[in-house]
Amino acid sequence: MAAGTSAKHGLLSGKTSLYHALHRKISPTSVCLQRAAGIQSVRAATSATLDSQHNEKYCLELVRSRDYDGFVCSLLLPEEARRSSLALRAFNVELAQVKDSVSQKTIGLMRMQFWKTAIEEIYRDEPPNQPVTTELWRAVRKHYLTKRWLLKIITEREKDMDDRAYRNLQELETYSENTQSSLIYLLLECLGLKNVHADHAASHIGKAHGIVTCLRATPYHSSRRKVYLPMDICMLHGASQEDFIRRSREQNIRDVVYDIASQAHVHLQHARSFSHSVPAAAAPAFLHTVVLEDYLQRVRRADFDVFHPSLQNRNPLLPIQLYLRSWKKTY
Repeated sequence: MAAGTSAKHGLLSGKTSLYHALHRKISPTSVCLQRAAGIQSVRAATSATLDSQHNEKYCLELVRSRDYDGFVCSLLLPEEARRSSLALRAFNVELAQVKDSVSQKTIGLMRMQFWKTAIEEIYRDEPPNQPVTTELWRAVRKHYLTKRWLLKIITEREKDMDDRAYRNLQELETYSENTQSSLIYLLLECLGLKNVHADHAASHIGKAHGIVTCLRATPYHSSRRKVYLPMDICMLHGASQEDFIRRSREQNIRDVVYDIASQAHVHLQHARSFSHSVPAAAAPAFLHTVVLEDYLQRVRRADFDVFHPSLQNRNPLLPIQLYLRSWKKTY
């Protein structure tokens, strides 16, 4: 009996100890704190995900609305480079629209300074809380992008705030090299490529891109009584800025356009001369050559009348042409 009673007391004592131990481990207060911490963690993760999605969508929509050709080219890049490409193009759009969106040069220079500071902060892992800078920071961390190219784009855009025509074609080419070519160098880095032949091709494609952009924008600039075409070529053919503002379609105006368009074509030919040495993996970064070719062919069909109505409409077949070129992996 004594042994049985002792065993019973031991069992009850064990149950009581277990009960108290469990009670201490899973007290209502502890459970509430754990649940609150869990909810906060989920909310923080959800918020971060939503912010990331918002930033990505912001860049995508900005590029789609302001640089449709670049938008389509970005969609055709390999998946690992697509989001970073959109971030770079959004950055480029932000800089490009400063000149037309400010009424005073001082305000424009202040915006350029913001971007210079933002780049420095991005490389310190302290990006400003803004969609484009946040996405750009993500691209820099993922692909180890070269800071020099980003700063070069800003510096050249800053110089362009002077709002004057290019003195000569070489000045336009320098501007194009420092802006469009620098962007292509960054796209090559997004693709994981560092190749001297690809860089040479990128240099010429960027110059062609800048020249074509200058031509394409001429009707828009003329409507705002501005002309940026190289002065040396205009003077060579006796064409004044007023002729472009009046949207003249005389032969001397066409001759100016012919000379400028021919230089863009020469750069495309130079870029293609490296094609046998350029890795096939670089081709997606050069897709914009399809857009440049398309415009040069259409301006030729319009007999180099830069104000021809057919040049003001986007080619609806261009996305298909871009897709076919990306499939062939050529430029």
